[in-house]
Amino acid sequence: MNAAPTVRDEGHPYQDSSLPVAQRVEDLLARMTLTEKAGQFFHTMLAMKPDGSTVEKGDPGMLPMDTTHMLHGQSMTHFNLLGTGDPTAMARWHNTLQRMAADTRLGIPVTLSTDPRHAFTENVGASFGAGAFSAWPEPLGLAALRDPELVYEFADTVRREYLAVGFRVALHPQIDLASEPRWSRQNGTFGSDADLTSQLVRAYVRGLQGDRLGKRSVSAMVKHFPGGGPQKDGEDPHFPHGKEQVYPGGMRELHLAPFKAAIEAGCAQMMPYYGQPVGTDWEEVGFGFNKGVVQGLLRERLGFDGIVCTDWGLISDAEIFGETHEARAWGLESLTELERVARVLEAGCDQFGGEARPELLVELVESGRVPESRLDASLRRLLREKFVLGLFDNPYVDVDLAAETVGRAEFREAGERAQRRSLTVLTNTGGILPVAGRPKVYARNVEPEAVAAYGEVVTDPALADLAVLRLRTPFEQRANKFESLFHSGRLFFTEEELKPILDLLDAVPTVVCVNLERAAVIPEIAERAAALIADYGASDAAVLDVVFGRAEPEGRLPFELPRSMAAVEASRPDVPNDTENPLFPDGAGLRLG
Repeated sequence: MNAAPTVRDEGHPYQDSSLPVAQRVEDLLARMTLTEKAGQFFHTMLAMKPDGSTVEKGDPGMLPMDTTHMLHGQSMTHFNLLGTGDPTAMARWHNTLQRMAADTRLGIPVTLSTDPRHAFTENVGASFGAGAFSAWPEPLGLAALRDPELVYEFADTVRREYLAVGFRVALHPQIDLASEPRWSRQNGTFGSDADLTSQLVRAYVRGLQGDRLGKRSVSAMVKHFPGGGPQKDGEDPHFPHGKEQVYPGGMRELHLAPFKAAIEAGCAQMMPYYGQPVGTDWEEVGFGFNKGVVQGLLRERLGFDGIVCTDWGLISDAEIFGETHEARAWGLESLTELERVARVLEAGCDQFGGEARPELLVELVESGRVPESRLDASLRRLLREKFVLGLFDNPYVDVDLAAETVGRAEFREAGERAQRRSLTVLTNTGGILPVAGRPKVYARNVEPEAVAAYGEVVTDPALADLAVLRLRTPFEQRANKFESLFHSGRLFFTEEELKPILDLLDAVPTVVCVNLERAAVIPEIAERAAALIADYGASDAAVLDVVFGRAEPEGRLPFELPRSMAAVEASRPDVPNDTENPLFPDGAGLRLG
């Protein structure tokens, strides 16, 4: 380590596990310097090297990082792991962080968080592919099954795999309603139905946290309050052209319903979204700065007293993939960084996501603009959770057990069953499904090795009895590298993209499986496919098991599929399932049994 040695503060009441948590919190709080207090307010990204060693100043990566400086120089102890790796290396890295934290004056342990990492979407701004973890369908696929007990099983599996490598905060579930078909983030939601989402979030929180938060819990940071679905034109407020959130249908209360359910279920944390509400009686500033929404609505009206952490990057401009992205201070772009920090605190938030600027907080207190008592109010929540999770008593994980737990056979099998069950059959012309025998199969976007287990693989459609085609929801390519990860814009295939698809459908009976990360506009494909299946994250084997009758699909659409882009553009962003004459309604799905 490059930091100077510190003098440990040992033998004090906050280290005594026999004392009440409230007493331990107050004892620790009284011993903290202003700098040590300020560090707790910042919850930012941190990466590890493949071997489990820490990333330090000067190391290459998506973002510049200096682990030693953040822990020792800035007194930070809340981090969001960026990227993934071997479970043994992840556990080893986690333990290294905890040893580094233990070497600080007060020995405040690290709380490690993560974006979702149990499905198929790979977007470093929102989620990670499962890798070594058990692979399940995206939340849309869980919603397609409408089964709270399955969601509980999923969340409990996530909890056990997370605990094995040291994750104690889940930056999920995401319970926005998928009300704007173009919005890029809806693949992480439970779809368009507020009642269903409310049922599923209760099960999800219970699976992560248990009946109450404790030493075997993973804290649920529910997002994005008060519902991030109603984005103007479906653009995402990670980016300035997507900052406006609108409610032409007057559906604010509908979008709030799942968050009420999450609070009733005892969720420990809440994340407001970036969106800037426009045309309402709310102040037209991003929700993380919005006192009427955080303090007035979330705290006072809904009674939430857990941790509120802003979404990532509200204060400072950031360099991502070598490109500068402006701070998401929507409606307050003209404020200084210092003024933005003050506004977030005034709004009632406890933490700054994706930021590492504790010196700004120190300056606000030393200047007299923010009283230290305001910091203490949030610190009581932040420190309490560390104590309740047992981090002060034993923050380390068993490195050998990590490899045994993550991706355990029973977890993988449960995820694979859910993938198969979630598949949604939308058409089955002439009853082609399930396919019998071992036909000659032409496959596109499917691994030939997987197809060989079901039929004879041919490379020419003219020689095939059957074709199997996998597609993804169309989207517009964006020039910015980071934004290109957020699939936005059009939902239809261009003529150039559509022609080879339709040529195949005309040449041979074709089973089309389309991955619905958003509500694809595919009327031509639906009309000409021998069968149309929707998936929300499924392996080739899972899809082929359904095609060939080895597994029973049970899914139903978690949102409607529009008939045209014109219908999408005419719909109201805050009103779920609002397109005229949809191709398939919400809840559509055929059974083959």
